Order: sequence, then C-alpha cells, then structure tokens
Amino acid sequence: MPDPIQGDALRGHLQTLVLSVLEDDSAHGFEILRRLEAAGRGALHMKEGSLYPALHRMEKQGLLKAAWEAKSSGRGPRRRNYRLTAKGRRQLRAGREEWTTFVSVLSPIIGATA
Repeated sequence: MPDPIQGDALRGHLQTLVLSVLEDDSAHGFEILRRLEAAGRGALHMKEGSLYPALHRMEKQGLLKAAWEAKSSGRGPRRRNYRLTAKGRRQLRAGREEWTTFVSVLSPIIGATA
C-alpha cells in the first residue's frame, strides 16, 4: 500500500476532490469523508477538521447548497447534506482542467508518467 496522502499534500486539491465525490449524489460531511477515503484506495487520509471548514467555505462561495435533514435518522444528531450547485459543477470542470494541465506539465519534469 502506498504511503498515506494527507495534510499539505492535499492543499489546493481538496475543493476539487469534494466537488468530485458530490457530482452524482448529495451527502453529509462524514459520508463525503468516507467517499474520499474509499476512492483513495487506502492512501488518502483526511481529518474532519480539514473537511468541515472547506465545506462551509464552499457553501459560502455558492459551490455547494446545504440543508439539514428534516429529522434525526435515529443515528445521532441531524445531518447537514451537501449538494453541488450549477456554480459548483462549473468549478468542478475548471478544477479537472487545472488538474490535467498540472499533471501534464509536471510529470515530464519529475520523470513520472501521467
């Protein structure tokens, strides 16, 4: 298994990662965290302390729309569900384009294949 990717290595990419896992379906914060870690195949480790401020920031920027569950599901406190807005979908496309450029430019420099 590769070394875990966390902290500083994720800086600048968290927004695109979150938007990506919300592309097809809304989710609450812990589910977003679970989806990211599952997609990272054991190499991606995130802390709730990094995720929740990012979710609030993205909501303020209009990239996400959030709503509280109507009532508790019986599993604890009510959850706040997040979904992409039209602006969030545009930002996701831009983030993917930026990532593609980033990888295509840096891969030859460091001798990696994209």
